[in-house]
Amino acid sequence: MSAVATLLPAGKRRPSAFAVRFALVAAALLLVAPEVLSEFRLSLLAKFLCFAIVAIGIGLAWGQGGMLVLGQGLFFGLGGYAMGMHLKLSEAGPGQLPDFMTWSGVEKLPLLWEPFRYAWFAIPAAILLPMAIAAVLGAAIFRQRVRGAYFAILSQALAAAFVIVLVGNQGLTGGTNGLTNFQSFFGLALSNPQDQRILYFIVAIVLLVVFLATRELVIGRYGRLLIAVRDDEDRVRFLGYDPTRVKLVAYVLAAGMAGLAGALFVPVVGIISPALLGIVPSIEMVIWVALGGRTVLAWAAAGAVIVNWAKTGISEQFPSGWLYLQGLLFVVVILFLPKGIAGAIEALRTLAARVPILGHRPLAARTVPAPPPTEKVV
Repeated sequence: MSAVATLLPAGKRRPSAFAVRFALVAAALLLVAPEVLSEFRLSLLAKFLCFAIVAIGIGLAWGQGGMLVLGQGLFFGLGGYAMGMHLKLSEAGPGQLPDFMTWSGVEKLPLLWEPFRYAWFAIPAAILLPMAIAAVLGAAIFRQRVRGAYFAILSQALAAAFVIVLVGNQGLTGGTNGLTNFQSFFGLALSNPQDQRILYFIVAIVLLVVFLATRELVIGRYGRLLIAVRDDEDRVRFLGYDPTRVKLVAYVLAAGMAGLAGALFVPVVGIISPALLGIVPSIEMVIWVALGGRTVLAWAAAGAVIVNWAKTGISEQFPSGWLYLQGLLFVVVILFLPKGIAGAIEALRTLAARVPILGHRPLAARTVPAPPPTEKVV
């Protein structure tokens, strides 16, 4: 804290730079965006904010913990399908089957669907089910000290297997079509622009809360321990800590954030299908974080919004051009921006601090002229 701040009364101290930046972002999301964006663009932004929640989880697991999670589509899909199952049952009514089951010739509701009739089960399940699966998988993987490329391959394999299960069970999951045609979300009519605006505010507030909670975790003692495990796992083990538990917490929390994002994604977009999950979407999620900056949570979230907004804008002008640009973007980030936008900004700040401005030299570099010689008086 600066000397000036310590002299001010407690109630008049200046807010920190982070508090100012967070307040500006919150104001932009909650006050400015709803006023300047059309209904369509605001709905798109709500979708991208769901992706930003996933990106924060990846920033925690990958950026802070060094775990390259290439299977977040699995947890995103679990949260999305949990919410989608509840919404389909609510719209079907008591004793009725969801529409796609009727079309598939299903005569009795599968036992797996029964608990999702109740919101008190479906909402926690959208978050806790991904976390539980991540806990089981993570414990098995980390205890075997699987890391690096092998961990990434296992993550991708799990996401691919999940998609195969979804596609192969038409009567249970909707198959390739997934779950669609949602009409309402806990009293909000999804076709009503005003209710869609309320849904946008819900997503934006959840994103801000998730970011604050994750940041507090990162800047605390656990965050420092997680970074230490990322940098030198063997040294942390030598100091008496269990790296498996440290990494497992980050992995499970990232899975919970992905599940939460999937649950919010369903009412925002109105669909959850295997095409939105799997290997390719999981890799795209990592690209968002890599572009923004995996070691900075705020820029990891911003990367998700920036990439998807650019994808939408470019796809509207050049429908077939985005895939090529996305591949080029991935190559550029790997070769020239390994720390993403956040790293580039930090490098520019460092460069600006070292370069003299218009011949002005820093005070420490100035030479002070010697005083004139004085005569000795005998």
